[in-house]
Amino acid sequence: MDNKLFATRVQPEVPSRLAGLFPVMDYDDAIKFTAGAPAEPLFPTAAMKQAYLDAMAQEGDHTFQYHTVAGPVELRERLAERAMSRMQIENVTAENVMLTAGGQQGIDLVAKALLNKGDAMVVEAPTYVGALSAFDMYEPTYFEVELQSDGLNVDQLEDTLKAHPEIKLLYTVADFHNPGGVTMSLAKRQRLVELANQYNFIILEDTPYRDLRYTGESLPSIKHFDTEGRVIFLSSFSKVLMPTLRTGWLVASTEIIDQLYKLKEAADLEVPNLTASAINQFLANNSLDEHIAKLNQEYRIRQQAMIEAIERELPDSATATKPEGGFFTWVTVDEAINTTDLLYNEATPNQHIAYVPSKNFYAYKDHTNGMRLNFTGLTPEQIADGMHRLGQLLKNAAELV
Repeated sequence: MDNKLFATRVQPEVPSRLAGLFPVMDYDDAIKFTAGAPAEPLFPTAAMKQAYLDAMAQEGDHTFQYHTVAGPVELRERLAERAMSRMQIENVTAENVMLTAGGQQGIDLVAKALLNKGDAMVVEAPTYVGALSAFDMYEPTYFEVELQSDGLNVDQLEDTLKAHPEIKLLYTVADFHNPGGVTMSLAKRQRLVELANQYNFIILEDTPYRDLRYTGESLPSIKHFDTEGRVIFLSSFSKVLMPTLRTGWLVASTEIIDQLYKLKEAADLEVPNLTASAINQFLANNSLDEHIAKLNQEYRIRQQAMIEAIERELPDSATATKPEGGFFTWVTVDEAINTTDLLYNEATPNQHIAYVPSKNFYAYKDHTNGMRLNFTGLTPEQIADGMHRLGQLLKNAAELV
C-alpha cells in the first residue's frame, strides 16, 4: 500500500443525517419499524450482571484505574480466536484486534485515518445512514454503486474504479445488509478483494449482524480473502449482547491498527476497562454461541412473520427483500410515492406507524420511494398489525398517483 491511503484533516461543521431520523409518536397503539434495536427480553441480563461482579472481583480496586488504549489482552485474544473460528479470517492475533466504542467509532476512526476533504470513496446505494453520517464529517466525494440481490454491483464498481482510480475507501455491509437485508455472494467477496488489490483501496467490511443468520449457510468474510492487508473487518457486541456496552471490535493489519490507535488515543485515551473486562468474563463463563442460537431461534420467528405479512398485506406494486438474517427488510414502492412525505403526512399521524424512508440511506438523498423496516424489535403480532396498516396506506397512496 502506498501513502495515499492515510491522511489527516480538520473537522468541518456539517449537518447530521441522524438528526430527526425517527419521528416521535406518543400513541398507545404506535408500531415502530424504525430503530435497529435488538429485543430487550433477550438480553443476557443476569449473566452480564455476574460478569461485571466477576471483573471487579478479579482486579479489585485496579479495575477502576487508568488502563490502556488497547484494552484487556485476554479479551482481544478471545476475539482473535473467534475471528478465525467463526469469521473465517486467517492468522489473527491479539495485535490484529482493536476494541472500539461501538462499531460506530470504528467507522469514524477509519474515515478519519483515510479521508481528506474531497477524497473519493465508494458506498453502496443504499447504505447504512450512521456510516454516511460519520463519513460526512470528512467531506469525501461519494461514488455510489447499486445494491443488488447478491450484494453490490461489482461490474459497476469496476467501471467506477477505471474512471476514478483515485478512490481510497469502499464501505460495505456484506452480511444481512443495513438497510437492504441482502447478503453479498461468495464470488463478489472474492472479486471485491481482487479489485482492491488492483486499484489500491481499503475495504471497510462492517458486519454487526453476521452471527444473526436464520436460514441458509454462512459465507466466509471478505477479510478471509484479504491477501494484502486491505480489508478492515468491523463487528460489535451491540446486536448480539447489549447496545449499551458500546463495545465494537475490528480486525486489521498491524499497519492499519497502529494508525487507528493513534487516533483513538487522541479521542478517548483508553478502552473503558470495566466494561471490557466484564465482556471478557462473560465470554469466559458463558457460551456466546449458545446465546446467539437463542437469539436466532426467536428472530427467525419474527423474520418469517415479516416476510409473510409483506406477501399478505403489501400491494403488488411493492417489492421487498427476503433477508436470511439480520434486522431489516427493504421495501420499494411505486416511483411516484415519496416515502418521506408519506411518513410524516400519513403514516405517523394517521396510521401510527413509522419506518425509515429511503432518502436517508443514499449519499445524495436522491432516492425517495423506498423504506427500511425492522422486525427484530417487534413481536409477530405487532408485525402483523403494523404491516396491515402499512399495506392499507400504500394501497391508498397508489390510488392517488
